Amino acid sequence: MRTLAAELKIHPNTAHKVVQYLIQEGWLESRPGIGTLVADPPQARAGERKRILQQEVEQLVVEARRVGLELEEVIAAIESQWTRFEKPLEVSRK
Repeated sequence: MRTLAAELKIHPNTAHKVVQYLIQEGWLESRPGIGTLVADPPQARAGERKRILQQEVEQLVVEARRVGLELEEVIAAIESQWTRFEKPLEVSRK
């Protein structure tokens, strides 16, 4: 913690709080005898996934309207991409 605090020029207590928060959120994991490591990215919670999706869809709609696309064109593009990304998953399952 002291090294991290010194590098970032913050108080050691602040560094400790940040690390503890990242452990609590699942971004870091503490392993006895090894230390603190970067964890596999945590799965987004249902509410978080919905919020992220809403933000992304809003950006898509704003951009689509800006360039004059119709709803049907946007839906067709989404369906095309959805299908495109499904195919590699099917191959990897075999």
